[in-house]
Amino acid sequence: MSVLARTDRPVVAAPMAGGVTTPLLVAAVSDAGGLGMLAAGYRTPERLAADLVHVRDLTTRPFGVNLFVPQRLDRAALGDEVEAFARRIAPEAADLGVRPGTVSWHDTDHWEAKVQLVETLAPPVVSCTFGVPDAGVVDRWRRVGCEVHVTVTSSVEARAAAEGGADVLVLQGQEAGGHRGTHDPGVDPEPVDHLGLLELVRPETDLPLVVAGGITTAGDVRRALSAGAAAVQVGTALLLAPESGAGRTYRAALRDPRLGERVLTRAFSGRVAGALATGWTRRYADAPAAFPVVDQLTRPLRRAAAEAGDTHRLHLWAGSGWRAAQERPAGEIVRELAG
Repeated sequence: MSVLARTDRPVVAAPMAGGVTTPLLVAAVSDAGGLGMLAAGYRTPERLAADLVHVRDLTTRPFGVNLFVPQRLDRAALGDEVEAFARRIAPEAADLGVRPGTVSWHDTDHWEAKVQLVETLAPPVVSCTFGVPDAGVVDRWRRVGCEVHVTVTSSVEARAAAEGGADVLVLQGQEAGGHRGTHDPGVDPEPVDHLGLLELVRPETDLPLVVAGGITTAGDVRRALSAGAAAVQVGTALLLAPESGAGRTYRAALRDPRLGERVLTRAFSGRVAGALATGWTRRYADAPAAFPVVDQLTRPLRRAAAEAGDTHRLHLWAGSGWRAAQERPAGEIVRELAG
């Protein structure tokens, strides 16, 4: 029986990297009967280990951890574009009192160390975003009892994930906030919503399917389950919860009626992501498709913008239903979504 089948409510918390998903948020979702998911992206192995131990101290319920699958970047093809982008944003950095970040073309987000850490600590679920882990890695996790989930954004990626040994597929539609989980970062994601993706993939596999993208109301959940989803994954719906690590500037932006447009943009990281439209997304809509090096360049600016209350230079990740996000405890939100 899958971990999803053992939960009381068919709600998975999206693993929101960069500090938004906290151990408190993971535990609150799991304690409410859903499946909390810890975000390993951008964390050092040491911090991730501490987070995993912290979650286990907070809850006895099942939870998971999400890893970024690294992709090799072609520096010869992208180097000039990235250098030009760094020069373009330098005046904005100076205005914020910082410099663009240092680029590391071979950054793997500590992939090997995190693979080993998951194998050692064996959380009930390990999920992967941005690609399919090698079969050998999947086997290592399975041998210690981990269930493997893989995020996909197309039927082609779904087939690759199923063939790669995934136990569960997370179907991420275009309504999702934050990074799209496309396996090739240089390709624009297919313009299909989560229900459309479910319709495409469901006839091709017997694996449990979790759908993600813009799900913020109980009605959204009912429609997804009626269409054949085993569960839904929600992120934006939890952003304003007290257990969320979203900062004050981010929270204020989500409540700001002047920020009314949502876009898909590479402007902050080089990967397509769902965000609220700002001055930055308009000025740098043509950012090179070079994740994570573009993300590395803009990180100091985004941190400074958050501290300064500057919403127009901060990455305001948001799903299409962001207006429905509520300032309520995460457990209450999960219970309401599940009906």
